[in-house]
Amino acid sequence: MKFLITGGAGFIGSHLADALLARGDAVVALDDLSTGSTENIERARGHASFEFCEGCVTDGALVGRLASECDAILHMAAAVGVRRVIAATSASMDVNLRGTQTVLQTADRLAKPVVLASSSEVYGKGHRIPFAEDDDVLLGATCSPRWSYAGAKAVGEWLALSLAREHGVRVLCMRLFNTVGPRQTGRYGMVLPTFVRQAIRDEPLTVYGDGAQARCFGHVRDVVACALRLFESDKAWGTVVNVGSDLEITIDALARLVRERCASSSEIEHVDYASVSEISIDEPLRRVPDLSRLRACIGDVPTTPIEHIVDDVIARVRTGVETA
Repeated sequence: MKFLITGGAGFIGSHLADALLARGDAVVALDDLSTGSTENIERARGHASFEFCEGCVTDGALVGRLASECDAILHMAAAVGVRRVIAATSASMDVNLRGTQTVLQTADRLAKPVVLASSSEVYGKGHRIPFAEDDDVLLGATCSPRWSYAGAKAVGEWLALSLAREHGVRVLCMRLFNTVGPRQTGRYGMVLPTFVRQAIRDEPLTVYGDGAQARCFGHVRDVVACALRLFESDKAWGTVVNVGSDLEITIDALARLVRERCASSSEIEHVDYASVSEISIDEPLRRVPDLSRLRACIGDVPTTPIEHIVDDVIARVRTGVETA
């Protein structure tokens, strides 16, 4: 098959491109390089079945032209990172809302199946653990820009599912939990690459708040494997599916693990969220997925141990490939 990947030079999108090319598919990657990079697709660019197009996902004519030449769309493009969303809320909302609408309208017009990358942020402040796809969601107030990303992703899911019901468009919404691994940058507040770079330099590891907030970190390789298997599963289409790991670790424990695996002398420094932004970050304490639906669709879920994930990121940073 031939796939259009929006955000194809980004962290997850570039790994998707590599996996598709490795199994014999063709890929067209669309990216405006605002958060993606040409370094991420360096391997893919050496492949005869890969094409890169620099452009924005909100450009309907461009998306339509590229999609018309492909069999399916994997919509990964988004403005990501809590810091980025807070600093440039309107621009982030524009990409996340108008970009998704553009892709879905194109899929509808051209009768192309589309996989939509959503986010665990949609669950907001939900306290029912683990989070299941059909649970109610609880978002923060609209005066807090921190929740604009969650709102945009929720609207994207509504648009996708309504097109499936009303027009018969083949859509699949993957609600991604914390995805980490090589090529992820710490530039917009991503915690693991930030910790690794700090530890390698023997700088203090900055843990915001008390570090008791817990997350489940999935290796990007596992997330990509799940995405490709979901694409082949008839049970997944027309639904929302949690994708990620369900193994919890606190941010404080993650900092200690990174320090240990780096053999670093870094101190762990707890800092207040106010040092990042004048606007309240309003960070949820726990975020754990219920993976029952994912398992029903694909069977066993690949789960890389957090120690191996940390080692992969350390190895990548120590090569000097990622320094930002």
